[in-house]
Amino acid sequence: MRALILAALLSANPPPPPAQAQKLAAQRAWEDLYLAYSSADPKGYEAPQRRTIAASLLKGCEALAGSDAVMAYSLGERAVAFEETAGGLRCLARTALATDQRGSAEEALRLGLEHFPKDGHFGLELGRILLEDKDPQGALAVLGQVPPRSPQASKARALMQKARSQSSEETQARAQARAIERRFTGETEDKGKGSVEHASASSGLSYESGVSADGMRTRANGRFVVKYFNNARDFGQRAEYEGRIVSALDEAYVHTRQVLGEAREAPVDVILYTREEFRTHQGSALARMVAGLYSDGAIRINDAAELTQQTKATLVHEYVHSVVDDLVNLASGGQQVPIWLNEGLAEYVEWRYLGSDKPPQALGARMRAAAQAGSLPPLSAMAGQALIQQSDPGMAYGTSAVAVRELLRDGGPERLLGLIREVGQGTPFEEALQQRYGRSLSQLEEAVTAALSRR
Repeated sequence: MRALILAALLSANPPPPPAQAQKLAAQRAWEDLYLAYSSADPKGYEAPQRRTIAASLLKGCEALAGSDAVMAYSLGERAVAFEETAGGLRCLARTALATDQRGSAEEALRLGLEHFPKDGHFGLELGRILLEDKDPQGALAVLGQVPPRSPQASKARALMQKARSQSSEETQARAQARAIERRFTGETEDKGKGSVEHASASSGLSYESGVSADGMRTRANGRFVVKYFNNARDFGQRAEYEGRIVSALDEAYVHTRQVLGEAREAPVDVILYTREEFRTHQGSALARMVAGLYSDGAIRINDAAELTQQTKATLVHEYVHSVVDDLVNLASGGQQVPIWLNEGLAEYVEWRYLGSDKPPQALGARMRAAAQAGSLPPLSAMAGQALIQQSDPGMAYGTSAVAVRELLRDGGPERLLGLIREVGQGTPFEEALQQRYGRSLSQLEEAVTAALSRR
């Protein structure tokens, strides 16, 4: 009750002064300290004042890191908002890991690596996370930035050795898997001509390679039909490229199934474009705006020649759209779900793939400010228009994803997918929402605003 009263008073009073932060920190009144500055705008203070408040918040983060990681993380997040110090980023990363927010931890460590390159802690801990996530090449890149004379240098060298070993094992495993796959599919390499022979049919999840009538390379199984232009790649280059794409697609399938409990039943076309090809086929305006899209029953990826982590995340995002398409079965007369729900589900599953259940830090801060100001884009205004055409697409995608997160927290993926199926069968969305969740669209919007306001 005392905390609620304090929050109410703060909402009506001017921003608390820096001296109050020092006083609350001296009293170890950490909850009151957080409540006092949780909604304060750092821009309303001069630099020395921000530094004082950040230092007080950081004391709370460090004091509670071992006993109350959730409150410690909240204090650390606010400390970094007031001033990005090395200590603040270290505590934020530590408490993010303790509360299973790996994406936030990685983001804090990358900020630390960028702004405090002489502090070996950031490269070491980020390298450790990337190794745990089976990304040895990424780990090597950041571990190599640990200063050789820093206290963390010896541990970084040991992890680099482990990363090199892991990278070598992955390379050998891919080569072995490729050899086994060729035996099962009947595909062989003619070293003299660089030609490919392939089995007449594929079964299960074995992939079959070939060439389509329009000259595109194809590689298909029961889940995906991958298509791309040859681009003068020789056999070895094609095999390596196809292998990486197949691995990324299977990862998208597995991740989506883990988050939603289901995946697409029918195979989906996946068309991979270089940046120039995407511009030619989809137009230069769209090529500048999107990393990929799902249209006409196919996932279309922009700049797939560079299979980065973000490209993989885009594959996940667009694959979720294909799952929704499969659920509503438009070919059988089903109706489309609201665009915010379709895009929000894809965006949320993408966030989860990148290691978090919330938007990136900068977008999250903007969304929190918009929620507190009552200016989030309403879901009702995003039902029929592409989010990329909204005045603030990032805010539109983020708000939609948080709305989906609220629905998933209220009944899990089974209830949400049931809602999508019901809409696809012809039930108006708001009627289906009321039946399944006992709430109206406006009540869902209020829940989104409340969730963002208190973060």
